[in-house]
Amino acid sequence: MKPGRVVMLVLGTLSALLGLGLLAAAAGTGWLNIQQRDEGFFTPSTERFEASSHAITSIGLDIMVGQRLPDIIPSDTAGSILVRGVSATAGKDIFIGVARQEDVARYLDGVRRSEIRELNLRPFRVEYRDVPGTRTPARPTAQTFWAASATGAGTQELRWDLMPGSWAVVVMNADATAPVAADLQGGIRSDLLWPLFVGLLIAGIVLLAIGVPLIVAGAMGLGRHGLPPQRPTAGPPAAVPAGGGSPYSAGPAGGGVATPPPPSAVGLFSDAPYPARLSGNLDPALSRWMWLVKWFLAIPHVIVLFFLWFALIVTSIVAWFAILFTARYPRSLFNFNVGVLRWSWRVSFYAFTAVGTDRYPPFTLARTDYPADFDVDYPERLSRGLVLVKSWLLAIPHLLIVGVLAGTSRAWVASDDDWSGYGARYAAGGSFSLIALLTLIAAVILLFTGRYLLSMFDLLLGLNRWVYRVTAYVALMRDEYPPFRLDMGPSDPGEAVPSNPPKGQS
Repeated sequence: MKPGRVVMLVLGTLSALLGLGLLAAAAGTGWLNIQQRDEGFFTPSTERFEASSHAITSIGLDIMVGQRLPDIIPSDTAGSILVRGVSATAGKDIFIGVARQEDVARYLDGVRRSEIRELNLRPFRVEYRDVPGTRTPARPTAQTFWAASATGAGTQELRWDLMPGSWAVVVMNADATAPVAADLQGGIRSDLLWPLFVGLLIAGIVLLAIGVPLIVAGAMGLGRHGLPPQRPTAGPPAAVPAGGGSPYSAGPAGGGVATPPPPSAVGLFSDAPYPARLSGNLDPALSRWMWLVKWFLAIPHVIVLFFLWFALIVTSIVAWFAILFTARYPRSLFNFNVGVLRWSWRVSFYAFTAVGTDRYPPFTLARTDYPADFDVDYPERLSRGLVLVKSWLLAIPHLLIVGVLAGTSRAWVASDDDWSGYGARYAAGGSFSLIALLTLIAAVILLFTGRYLLSMFDLLLGLNRWVYRVTAYVALMRDEYPPFRLDMGPSDPGEAVPSNPPKGQS
């Protein structure tokens, strides 16, 4: 692969990923800004706070301690808090105040009070730390250190602009008596969310605008290596050479090239070969134990494939527009995407979904003599109408099947929360896929018997072939609908199929 194109692909992927991350952050910031609907504040529901002491104090609110807000940020837009409450004790007035923590500590020194140590909103739960004391405090309304306060009968509302320092919110009865019970609602707002949203949005778009062209240029450069060599497709099987060949062992390419069937011949129930072909030749001398470490040996490939698959998603989107307007899949992007799928199949065949060879996969998009291969016939024209629906709507039946074959599953279990009484749901159990499970079974049998069950290998190749056909269809490479057919065995129906398994396998 050309180093310059690889660098472009990597830099483009990193830029695009960072851009997507910033856009996700912008979406979250925008959502928070929209939630500031209660007079500009984000407010949860009103909840009951009660304690047997003289005062309920908040967890320390530390805001840029030892620092100050930048001059470009007005203090009235950095943020504000809202505390709205009403006394839950008949005949009592409520007091709500905000002050520096050291002033509150001096005022309540020797006074029994309840400090909020933990507060959960959904579901609501509050835990207090009881601070003992015997002194009765003076009325809070007589104190002058409050930065903001509200007191009186009925619902009282305190609003305070955030300031640097360590602060505390105090809730008491206005006459400083115990116990304290109040229905409180807190809120927070900031006018900085909107400019932050705009900044994140612009930065994300700029990084995407830089990353996507780099990805496309890198992919086109890597895919511009000429036409891939032809291989046998549909037609009568090639003659088996004297001495017998084997579909389970690699050998030299042979046979002629037959004319592929027209697109109309490949349908839902057609027996014609599909124009996306997957093959894999079982190594007759597989190590019993090497499959235990192949996943580790494949890590360099997995890292590379992360970048390649991200690029494939981007180039498939670009190809979508190209097909919509020109009815053609750009050849260089087509070659690149087929190469990514081919690379993925080699690594998968080696380490994950077949463990059919001990030969390390090559780092290349091109076709080689590796015992696992994947190829797709290039379409001269594609339907503009089908490109609008095939990769998501028409593919749904196949995607459901592929989800079972290669996807994951989780069990959702309902449980009762110990302290809230409300039912909570969480994901439990491990994930699995049918192909991974069958591969594990075949590998364990190989470990203890030294033999790879050929019937299991044939089934795994058929399942993988189904997955990769659907992947090619979803990636817009062909208009022909993938057949609902499990073509088992190492060779694709479109290839010449020799016979006779190797000795030592069963």
